[in-house]
Amino acid sequence: MNDPVRPNIGAEFRRRRLGHFRDAPAYSRYRRIYDQAMAGLPAPDAIQDVPTGFGTVRVHRFGPDGADAATPLLLLPGRTASTPMWAPNLTGLRAPGRVVYAIDLLGEPGLSVQSRPFASAADHGVWLSELLTGLGLDRTHLLGVSIGGWTAFRLAVHAPEKVASLSLLDPASLFGRITWKAVAVSLGALGPLPEPWRRRLLSWISGGADTSGDDPVAALISAGMRDFTAFLPPPTYPSDEEVAAVGIPTLAVIAGRSIIHDPGRAAERARRLLSRGTVELWPDASHALNGEFPERVAARVLAFIDRVDADDALHGRR
Repeated sequence: MNDPVRPNIGAEFRRRRLGHFRDAPAYSRYRRIYDQAMAGLPAPDAIQDVPTGFGTVRVHRFGPDGADAATPLLLLPGRTASTPMWAPNLTGLRAPGRVVYAIDLLGEPGLSVQSRPFASAADHGVWLSELLTGLGLDRTHLLGVSIGGWTAFRLAVHAPEKVASLSLLDPASLFGRITWKAVAVSLGALGPLPEPWRRRLLSWISGGADTSGDDPVAALISAGMRDFTAFLPPPTYPSDEEVAAVGIPTLAVIAGRSIIHDPGRAAERARRLLSRGTVELWPDASHALNGEFPERVAARVLAFIDRVDADDALHGRR
């Protein structure tokens, strides 16, 4: 459990408004659960801690590092989640010849370590762009769920030349405004709550899924809500003009049973504004659709990015 980058632990980071673990026992408890959850993923081919201007980002690489490989795919998790949340998806997403990277978001529970406070939504596009530069990636496909989808969109605004495509799974605060139900869940992630309440919030946002058992990812998210304090500006809701200006191929999958926005209105806004968008409303999916429909998600995302790659090759954009 020895980390090359020292985690943020204790009250000094609260004063600096940086994401941190409450104390050393809280970090040790979280790290133990994190490692247990990581055991459900395929073994990564490499683990890196990549410095950016806002902190050091933990990156797991799945697949060989090769210059001749297809355009890579970068995975961005949801709020209070981290790389282990992709356990249901990684096997399906690891197509031959394509490297997959999974990261822990800066400022969120995980093994990334924030060193500079976020002042605005734009900062998320900045650190993600710097991460790609640090990884030596000129261009990549992005797959984000919930706040990970919102973060991917911030990169597309800040540095569109670095984004081959966006695959957004029920993105938060992007095509639909956050509901009071989602606010309630977010508030639960900001302060200490009894364990049964945390489990109930997780079940609520996951469409009624049972989170009382031994599911390692649910345990990890619950531990993050309990043991980690975040200082994140509210995700800025983009204007119609800002969404329409992003001319990147985008697959937007909206969960019909999502509680974070009005699904019908979110899908309608995405269809109306995305100039190169493919928008799908999955009626039976909740906000936790990556875990509910892992095979369908993998097949849909890979088909989409393969088509983008083929189109890029045809027009000499790769």
